[in-house]
Amino acid sequence: MITAGCDVGSLTAKAVILNDDAIVASEVMRAYASPEKSAREVMERALSKAGMRFDDIECCVGTGYGRKHISFVKSVESEIACHARAAFYLVPGVRTVVDIGGQDAKAIKIDGNGNVARYVYNDKCASGTGRFLEIIAEALEVSLDDLGTISMQAKEFLTLSNQCVVFAETEIISLVNEGKEIPDIVAALHRAVANRAASLARSIGVEKEVVMTGGVANNAGMFSALQGALGVEIKQVSEPQIAGALGAALIARDSLVAV
Repeated sequence: MITAGCDVGSLTAKAVILNDDAIVASEVMRAYASPEKSAREVMERALSKAGMRFDDIECCVGTGYGRKHISFVKSVESEIACHARAAFYLVPGVRTVVDIGGQDAKAIKIDGNGNVARYVYNDKCASGTGRFLEIIAEALEVSLDDLGTISMQAKEFLTLSNQCVVFAETEIISLVNEGKEIPDIVAALHRAVANRAASLARSIGVEKEVVMTGGVANNAGMFSALQGALGVEIKQVSEPQIAGALGAALIARDSLVAV
């Protein structure tokens, strides 16, 4: 049984192909302005890895920011449902999922059967999101992918008083002008984002096991900062960035099994 999931976000597009419940291929790429173009290309790349064609897919589910613009999916699902489904697949004992995406942050509570019990998300402000990290990385003239490694070199504990992206960027530039070290500033940035996400999670109650999904989970400094902000151990999963697409593929598989 070949199923697939396609997650088109604001910054990246992801695709996962399953053979029954085993992942046979996945792909992540920078998203284009067109969600349809992003979806088709990322799926073609994943299919090429798997040695398959579009016709081999029995069911494909779409999710993410651009899900309504993917023409080749059978149905679409919310990111909440997809990240919850993936987290339960990866860590069957999971009860809390925190996803820091490009444009929003989400916290999800899962019951013992893997169903979404409660959720909350923030998409009104860029602070606390991957976009916030990207903006500050540009301001500091460092690579987004290097933020985690850089933050691990921090020695001085700094705090950011501004939550607004515009004012936080100004504050960070001021810290640079004061001679503060880049690693210390980046670590402070991670704690600021983590505190926003942790506050979101606490609003619905944090229960173990906790899993962090989304591309930001690949940032070791951010992962560590969120652990500190929540005060609990977070279970590390492989390839957290494909969680949305994986969940969509699993939901596609579930729909065929149920028939």
